[in-house]
Amino acid sequence: MSAPSIEAVIIVVPVHDEQTLLHRCLVSLTAAIARAGVPCEVRVVLDACTDGSGEIAATHPFEVVVAEANAVGAARSLGIRSGLRSLTATPSDRVWIANTDADSSVPANWLSVQLDLAAAGADVVVGTVRPDFDDLRPPHQRLWLDTHTPGMPNGHTHGANLGLRASTYLGVGGFSDVDEHEDVLLVDACRRAGAAVCATDAAEVLTSGRFIGRTPGGYAGYLRDQDRVLQMERLLRASQRDAS
Repeated sequence: MSAPSIEAVIIVVPVHDEQTLLHRCLVSLTAAIARAGVPCEVRVVLDACTDGSGEIAATHPFEVVVAEANAVGAARSLGIRSGLRSLTATPSDRVWIANTDADSSVPANWLSVQLDLAAAGADVVVGTVRPDFDDLRPPHQRLWLDTHTPGMPNGHTHGANLGLRASTYLGVGGFSDVDEHEDVLLVDACRRAGAAVCATDAAEVLTSGRFIGRTPGGYAGYLRDQDRVLQMERLLRASQRDAS
């Protein structure tokens, strides 16, 4: 299966008070762009930031967009609209939209993997993420490793590692202006519209392993759920010891 070749990429990074991790994110994007092989329009969207994120973004050669939505869905939408305005001469089916998060670091092959899959016919690429093990205790590290098999992506949607054709994005109405799960809602809409969705772990994104994130749920919520699993296992083992 083939598809229209990608001629340009829009990369969007929503930022809400990420002065600690933003530099790492933007450095990693620079390396990925160098391997992309097509022009890239980057939009760093400073959304209701009250810290030094703006000063950090200004040290990188990427366009900054300022928002006050305090909602990641709205921030992503704003960045994509800005990028599309710079690419009006390029058909939307030849524009790729790559999404990540400010607390994440993409691998150098992040864009090239997505573009290869797009060339093979993918309309949407759902990538995997891996928590920064420096943020996790050994039991959490082991649980993550036990539930993630290399070469077998689980297909879960993460805004930190999500790419799609601009025509597909526009065809389903884009991101919803919500404060979380905007990524899941978008991919669900793409599937309902018949888009070709591909899951891959070939370009896994490193993301923060913090338990308290910038949204009520998100990946931090997933890690809290994992922590509850570990706590229940500890309680079960303790009760079994007491009963023996």
